[in-house]
Amino acid sequence: MNVLKSILLAGGAAVLMGAAAHAADLPTKKAPPAAPAANCFATFLTWLDSTPADCPLSVGPLTLYGAIDVGGGYATNAAKFNPYYPNGVASVISKQSHGSAWQGVPSGLTQSNVGIKLKQPLFADVSLVGDVNFGFDPYSLQFSNGPESLYNNNRVPQYFQSANGDSSRSGGLDNSRGYAGFSSPTYGTLTYGRQNSLMNNLETAYDPMGGAYAFGLVGYSSTLTSGDGDTETARYNQSIQYIYNYQKIAHIGGIVQLGGYDQGNGAQEAYQIDIGGTYAGFSLDGLYAYDKDAVQLAAYGGSSGKYGLPAGVAPSDLKATLANVSAFTLLGKYQWTQWTFFGAYQNSTLSNPSDKFPGGISGTIGIPNYAVLPSGLSTTSYTHDKILQTAWTGVKYSVNPQLDLTGAFYDVWQNNYSGSSCVANTVAISGAPAGTPSQGTNTAKNNAGTPATKTSAAVSPSAVGNCSGNEPAVSFLIDYRPFKRVDTYLGVIYSEVSGGLANGYIKTNNTALTGGVRISF
Repeated sequence: MNVLKSILLAGGAAVLMGAAAHAADLPTKKAPPAAPAANCFATFLTWLDSTPADCPLSVGPLTLYGAIDVGGGYATNAAKFNPYYPNGVASVISKQSHGSAWQGVPSGLTQSNVGIKLKQPLFADVSLVGDVNFGFDPYSLQFSNGPESLYNNNRVPQYFQSANGDSSRSGGLDNSRGYAGFSSPTYGTLTYGRQNSLMNNLETAYDPMGGAYAFGLVGYSSTLTSGDGDTETARYNQSIQYIYNYQKIAHIGGIVQLGGYDQGNGAQEAYQIDIGGTYAGFSLDGLYAYDKDAVQLAAYGGSSGKYGLPAGVAPSDLKATLANVSAFTLLGKYQWTQWTFFGAYQNSTLSNPSDKFPGGISGTIGIPNYAVLPSGLSTTSYTHDKILQTAWTGVKYSVNPQLDLTGAFYDVWQNNYSGSSCVANTVAISGAPAGTPSQGTNTAKNNAGTPATKTSAAVSPSAVGNCSGNEPAVSFLIDYRPFKRVDTYLGVIYSEVSGGLANGYIKTNNTALTGGVRISF
């Protein structure tokens, strides 16, 4: 017992001596507490210098977000501002473009928009997610509405029309999207509702100009790539989408449209499948898309009859061309230090639609307010397949975290699908003053095609839009961010059309210089 007591006393003494020695090394005062995280809402400037991800406008599971983008510029061949047209004006050469002008340019870098996102954790790593978003014009405050821009010009001769064009946006609080579903890093994301096509999202990621209206050909026209050759299929009004991402290396996705015109869709059937991956700075995606009876709306452009419209046509009636569309797209980019290189190619085949609709159509995008009469409906425009090809390349150089310099080149071309060799032909412009040259000139050299065969009847070459044609564009952009939420930008784009793609154009080229400011929240 005495031995055990001696051991315990000695051990206790050793512990006390060690503790005393350690205490001698400790600071005499407590370390100061860590500085509290900066309050990003402390002032307006601190909020501007935060990112939407770091300082979201959130209440519970809901987050308000969006962007306001305003600017102005000069175009050598401008089209007048339209308060409903999603782009507002035509930075790329259009059928309405003629005459130089200084203009306000809305949404040059990004479609001005407001949205609310939902993310509510449920169990494990599964969350309830949702998103409702609408695009608008920051000058007129009108909802983005392509069909309304057509109606706005339905009785106006082409020479006097404002900028217009069909679009998958047709007004309303969900003209961008409105969906809900479930998301999990483990199992993927499954959503239902009005959603962007997969190609619509991929285009923004792989376009060097990020889908900008004022600086990129594919951003300006969602007919190209986003809509697979038909702009109304850039969004599915009722759809199911599933995306699975394996460890941020490989991903696969699919989207299928539910219902047809009766659900406000731009086609009777549609689906897309995407496979891609990201590794060591490289990103690649390959996508296939199909659309049945896809709709392309157009204005009459009043030139005859009552209200400047053909007999029996009301001011609220529009024209439409239908097509079956099959498209494949390859996209890639590579990021190396401060450089990012981009490239993409899409091949879209448009053929005659599966259905003829002898009574006309209604219910499709924007149509609840309008109608397409049988006389205004074309179901035989693609007796010979139209092959529309789009390609682009570009590079972005990040000088520093605040400054990006981007250059891009785009090209679009179509085949001669007239069924015979095209010959020189011109088209008069409705409403043009006396002396205005006819446009849409085509030559046999530019549009040589395979003559009609015994099994393929020739189509009159007077329809010059059926001839081969080309539309290149080159652009450059400077984007400076004095604050993390603020982009100040200045850029230029030159575009031109020739051959069948110039059919009905008043002028065939345009140079547009645009500067502006975008604030994201």
